[in-house]
Amino acid sequence: MDVSLVAALCGALVFAWRVPPGRPLGLSPQPAKAVKQAAKAAEASRSLAEVRAEPHDYMMSIYKTFSTAEKLGLNASFFRSSKAANTIGSFVDRGQDELPLSPLKRQRYVFDVSTLSEKAEVLGAELRLYTKLSGNAGLSESVELHLLSCRDRRPLDSKTLELHEWSRPRWEVLDVWEPFKEWTQRGERVGKQFCLELTATSDNSDRELDLTRLGLRRHTRPRQKKAILVVFTRSKRRQTLFAERRELPARGRGFKPGRSRRTAAPGSRHGKRHGRKSRSRCGKKTLRVNFREMGWDDWIIAPLDYEAFHCEGACDFPLRSHLEPTNHAIIQTLMNSMNPGNMPPSCCAPAKLSPISILYIDSGNNVVYKQYEDMVVEACGCR
Repeated sequence: MDVSLVAALCGALVFAWRVPPGRPLGLSPQPAKAVKQAAKAAEASRSLAEVRAEPHDYMMSIYKTFSTAEKLGLNASFFRSSKAANTIGSFVDRGQDELPLSPLKRQRYVFDVSTLSEKAEVLGAELRLYTKLSGNAGLSESVELHLLSCRDRRPLDSKTLELHEWSRPRWEVLDVWEPFKEWTQRGERVGKQFCLELTATSDNSDRELDLTRLGLRRHTRPRQKKAILVVFTRSKRRQTLFAERRELPARGRGFKPGRSRRTAAPGSRHGKRHGRKSRSRCGKKTLRVNFREMGWDDWIIAPLDYEAFHCEGACDFPLRSHLEPTNHAIIQTLMNSMNPGNMPPSCCAPAKLSPISILYIDSGNNVVYKQYEDMVVEACGCR
C-alpha cells in the first residue's frame, strides 16, 4: 500500500477513535466517513504525483532517430517507420484481466484515443505487444496470434510466431490501420475507446491457448511493458506549441512561480543600443531556448533545451546579396538612405527556418512525438 495512503488512514483512525471530554469511551459517530475522506485525499495526492507519463522505449527511439536526422539535414518523413507522419501518438492499454489464477484465453486491449485531433489525417496504426515465452510453455513449433474486433469478433489480423526463433522477450507488432480507419470513419473517435481482442492457437489447432504462456498477463506488469497503440498522423495545418499548451490541464501554464525571467543588462547585446553605429549588419545570432526555465518541462519530455538562433542587425544600404532581400526591402532601404526621418529601414528577419522533434505529454497523459515546423533559424534576410 502507498505510504501516503497508510499515513492518511492512520490519521483518520486516530481522529475517529479520539475520546472527547465528558464523553464515554467508544466509537466516534462517523469513523467510516473520516476514513473514506482520508483515503480519497491520499489517492488524489498520489494521482497528482503520477501525472507525468513515462515514455515507452519505442517512443524514445522514434524521437532520437528523427531528431538525429534533423541535425544531419534529413527529413524524417523519408523514413519508412514514420509513414510520412509528422505526429506519432502512443496510447497505453487500459484493459483489465480476469482473475489472476484463471486461464487467459482472450485478452482485450482498450485505448482512449479521444485526444487525437479530428483535423489530422491518420496514416497508420500499430498494436505493440510485449511477449515473454514461459519456460514451461510446453509449445512445440509455432504460435498463431489472432486479432479480433471487440464489436463483433471479426478477424482483423494474424501473425505466426516461430518458437525456435523466439529465445528472449520481444515486442510483436500487428498492423491495425484498416480496423482503426474503419472505426474512425464510423464517427466513434471522439469520447470513445478503441478496442481490440487477442487470442492464440498452436500448431494450426483451433484450440485457444492460455495467453499466460506467452507472458501476456497484465498482473504486476509495469507501464513500460504494457501494450501500446501507436497512431501515425499528419496535421492538415501548421501547429504551434501554444496551441498544444492550451489543451493541457491547468497544472501550471506559462512561467512557473519562483522561476525568474532573464533580463538583459544595460549595454548588453540584447539590451538598449546607443546609436546606429553600435549595430552590426543583419545576421544570425545565438538564442538558447530552455524549456525548463520557461516552466514547460512539466509536459515537454525532450529536448529540454535547444539552439533556436535569432536574427539581429541593421539592414543598411547597400543590401548584401547573401541577405536575399525582397524587392520591397531594397526599395524601402534605398528610401531610408535618402530620408531616414520619413522611412524606417527594412527589418532583419528569418529567411529560412527548420523544424525540430519534440516528445511531449498531451492532455490525456499520452506520450506524443511531433515535428514542429519553423523552430530553428537557418538564415536571416532583410524584409
